[in-house]
Amino acid sequence: MDVFYTDQFALPLPATHSFPAAKYALLRRRILDEGIVSPERMHVPAACSREEILRVHDPAYYERVVEGRLSESEVREMGLPWSQELVERSLRSCGATVEAARSVLGELARWDARPDGLCVAFNLAGGTHHAFRDHGAGYCVFNDAAVAARAMQAERLCRRVLVIDCDVHQGDGTASIFADDPEVYTFSIHGARNYPLRKQRSRLDVELEDGTGDDAYLAALEPALETAIEVSEAELAIYLAGSDPYAGDRLGRMKLSREGLAARDRLVFEACREAGLPVATAMAGGYARDINDTVAIQSETVRIAASMSGRSAPGPTSIRDGSSGR
Repeated sequence: MDVFYTDQFALPLPATHSFPAAKYALLRRRILDEGIVSPERMHVPAACSREEILRVHDPAYYERVVEGRLSESEVREMGLPWSQELVERSLRSCGATVEAARSVLGELARWDARPDGLCVAFNLAGGTHHAFRDHGAGYCVFNDAAVAARAMQAERLCRRVLVIDCDVHQGDGTASIFADDPEVYTFSIHGARNYPLRKQRSRLDVELEDGTGDDAYLAALEPALETAIEVSEAELAIYLAGSDPYAGDRLGRMKLSREGLAARDRLVFEACREAGLPVATAMAGGYARDINDTVAIQSETVRIAASMSGRSAPGPTSIRDGSSGR
């Protein structure tokens, strides 16, 4: 199971900023310290190229981002101050989801028959699902799931993609980008009254009320997930495993326990394993009042996937050297 990380590309945020950027390095250290993933399966991704980004995003928007020409209103909507470090981090985070997708599709191709384990890889960041074609929003600059889906199609590694978005906020940017594309199925389960106030239309939306707890959440997720997998006929799943439905999350407004979130992850991974569907996972949102809760929830996501992943696939996954941008 390959894991891609970008926490060394730090964001220079003001001390009072609400975005919990420290969670990424804490998560990487935790999964290494607890032996969930071995160091040799941890990789630094390459930065996405201009070509990869422009399969999804408007060229004028891309140029404004990389050249630092975003308007004040664009920066305000994005929620992050512009810096060259933000550009590098955003391109690397997209690259991590691209490489996670490439990893699982490559692993699946090496099986002689249907795998008896889960084909899964991780981006320890990502899940930037509020980024639209021509603007960023909600701490999201470029849409990594969309970029990864388009990259896999362009490389002819797969044709049909399923985005399983379990972040507490609707994946509005992803839904908008793929609104007219029958080959990318967008499924989002989220808070009906939470951000964004103006929702987009995914192929399948499940909207839940504030205060939804474990039992109601899982009861809503299971049949919707079954439908999404069946109808999409996907060859790749991109899973946004947001920890923000947690009861202790500042922005979530739901009441899921840590045990409930672990059950969610098992449900998603088991459904994909049963369908023979490889999964590239991004961690998406997590804003717990205690950052250690976010880290614990997300490390458990990685642990569950590792316990279900195939152990008998022949040979190690081939990974590009990501030490420098392309």
